[in-house]
Amino acid sequence: MPHPAPGVAGADRSQGAPVHEAATEGGSQPEEKPAPRRKRRATKNASRKRSPKTAANKRSHVCSVRLNDDEKNRLATAAAASRTSLPAFLARSGLAAARDPDRASAAIAGEREVVAELFAARRHLGHVGNNLNQLARAVNSGGQPADVQLHAVLIAVQRAIRRVQTATDQLLEHR
Repeated sequence: MPHPAPGVAGADRSQGAPVHEAATEGGSQPEEKPAPRRKRRATKNASRKRSPKTAANKRSHVCSVRLNDDEKNRLATAAAASRTSLPAFLARSGLAAARDPDRASAAIAGEREVVAELFAARRHLGHVGNNLNQLARAVNSGGQPADVQLHAVLIAVQRAIRRVQTATDQLLEHR
């Protein structure tokens, strides 16, 4: 039996007539012209992939952070606003805070720590006020306190006032 011509499925053995259908379902049809191909869009020459980091700049350490739902949502929203991933946002914001540790510690301190500092400053102010009252009682009863004592109490009063003011400012910043 002769081999069928290319593009033809072969002879139909039961009737002896050539079959003009494709060899497989959905395959190309020999009589039909193929559909013209669409032109491809011109691709950009520059790759969108980031260039790899140098060995010195590559982040190889992993730190695990636990967050509650509210914290994670707030951080994810902030990361999305800055168009970065959550881990990149955490790394960048942490590094930014590390550049100014004094400011960062005030920003990081939770409300509980600030309130605790405010109560401690209040106790300190009470102790200093007690010392000031003792000096006032001595002066009112005709005594003369030493200049060193008076100077030390006044410095302590100023420190206590600054401490209360700092704690109050921190508390107001967190609200």
